[in-house]
Amino acid sequence: MHQQEAIHTDNFQTIYTTGEGLYKEKGSKFIGYAFPANTVEEAMEHVNALKVKYHDARHYCFAYRINPTQPQVRANDDGEPSNSAGMPIYNQLLSADLWNVIVVVVRYFGGTKLGVSGLINAYKEGAVEALKDVKIETEYLTEEVQIEFGYPLMNDVMRLIKELEVSIIEEKMGISAGYILGIRKSNHTLLMKRLEQIHGVKIHKNIS
Repeated sequence: MHQQEAIHTDNFQTIYTTGEGLYKEKGSKFIGYAFPANTVEEAMEHVNALKVKYHDARHYCFAYRINPTQPQVRANDDGEPSNSAGMPIYNQLLSADLWNVIVVVVRYFGGTKLGVSGLINAYKEGAVEALKDVKIETEYLTEEVQIEFGYPLMNDVMRLIKELEVSIIEEKMGISAGYILGIRKSNHTLLMKRLEQIHGVKIHKNIS
């Protein structure tokens, strides 16, 4: 499948709960699961765990969309006819516009062949049922900014942090105050400009 283009906004939709659903067709059972996954390795751990849990199943088909800024996407048919399982699952992730999610549909064969069109519908419905059961949230892409300033400037800095909804990732208090801040990408330029207007604040451009 073609590599997907990265998103051009500073936010994306993901899930923060696991979803589970069931679809039955002509004796076959399609058990769908949706999991949050921030890496490909984490996604595949869920697949492997289901292979253990449902060790007597016939197929473990899945699709994932990982990392909206440097997309890693995959659809896997696991022995089913080409594009009859992984892509229908993947298309549900596209339809819901979800990132950092893997959906796995486990199939128990019921003795009656469904045909390619039947499989496409069954795996789609297995994914739909799993995604019905999740909680969706918006996540924001952020950048980090490291600053240092004298304590007399604390009120000015804290007022700016509150105004722009900046998160404090780390703080170091010594002779001067030091913060590592997290800011939404869309507000990064504004934060830098406003910090430069507070005379005495040092901005460290590179954070290792």
